[in-house]
Amino acid sequence: MIVFSNTTPFIALASIGQLHLLPQLFGTVHVAESVIGECADGGRIVVPALRSLDWVIPVVDEATSGLPVLLELDRGEKQTIILARKCAAHRVIIDERLGRRIAEYLGLNVTGTLGVLAKAKSAGLIPSFHEAAQAMRQQGIHYNAGLISRVALHLGEDPGSN
Repeated sequence: MIVFSNTTPFIALASIGQLHLLPQLFGTVHVAESVIGECADGGRIVVPALRSLDWVIPVVDEATSGLPVLLELDRGEKQTIILARKCAAHRVIIDERLGRRIAEYLGLNVTGTLGVLAKAKSAGLIPSFHEAAQAMRQQGIHYNAGLISRVALHLGEDPGSN
């Protein structure tokens, strides 16, 4: 299975010490060079050097001139979508709303970090989707509280009890 990830899922999962969920769920994750660069640029939340992770497969960036619909996206999002299409990826992990919409419009199967947490909860890799999602919000990662509650309910969790 070919899976590509954009920058935000790495940041969000690293913020709660759950980056290991990506290889547990997907084996390897393909990552555009520009995403590796964005993660390396650093910020408040430290993401390990992606090149040091044996489950990350770096992919060289492509020219972006062919798809004008991508003009509004940042470089990492553009490259993630371009490379996922080129490699016929089975899944793209991207959180930003516009990036998700464009990826879906271009025929890609999209999930986000919350989808990764839901899959991890269903696989028994984490005890609580709701607690993990709330922990990311406490780290400053912005996810809609209503969406978190709806997914938690769908997974059989009571978001009011956490």
